[in-house]
Amino acid sequence: MNITRGNRNRPEAERADGAGRRTPGRRSVLGGLAAIPVLYGLGESAAPGSAAAAAQRDSVPAATDDLVRGQERRYLAPLLAPGARLVLPAGVKAVPIRDYYHRPRLGPAASAWPHVRAADGTTVDASVIPDHGAPTRVAVLTGFTQGWYQLSHTNGRTDRVAWDAGKLPFLWLYGEFGATSGWPFNNRFYTLALQPMSRNPYATSTSIR
Repeated sequence: MNITRGNRNRPEAERADGAGRRTPGRRSVLGGLAAIPVLYGLGESAAPGSAAAAAQRDSVPAATDDLVRGQERRYLAPLLAPGARLVLPAGVKAVPIRDYYHRPRLGPAASAWPHVRAADGTTVDASVIPDHGAPTRVAVLTGFTQGWYQLSHTNGRTDRVAWDAGKLPFLWLYGEFGATSGWPFNNRFYTLALQPMSRNPYATSTSIR
């Protein structure tokens, strides 16, 4: 995975989670959110096994092989701020994850990026980081002919991350922007997490308890 930055003057929070979990678990998300804005070490992580082509469901393949996860990068305030922009290659599609904090499962249909169905049911432009209080966005992105994304911050810094889309053709997107009132969020968390994956980790029957 290649990471380039246009400006190195400000720190950010980054986390490289272990691989091999069946889905991006709630505990791993909460653990990362609890971290203060510091710079974590970067590293690759992968589960045993190889990615494979899979059956189609709502335009998002769901393979049966072990899930291989690339490095997760997590952005927090104050670096992450309203108005920052997430740019992806052309042709990417997004399937929302519904009811993420209770019984996460794939949404009924894919949409062309940057349109994503947020937790409150509204369709939002997910390329723009929203104001504090905006609804949670969780989605699996697919259709990468090239593996990269670019996050342009309001302070002028640009982060560009690239990976091998042939091995990791999916990107998990998690955005919590302060709308979740339950513990431990308490309307305080403001973060964006992105992680390449070998396959779609969710299915209709997926449930995290």
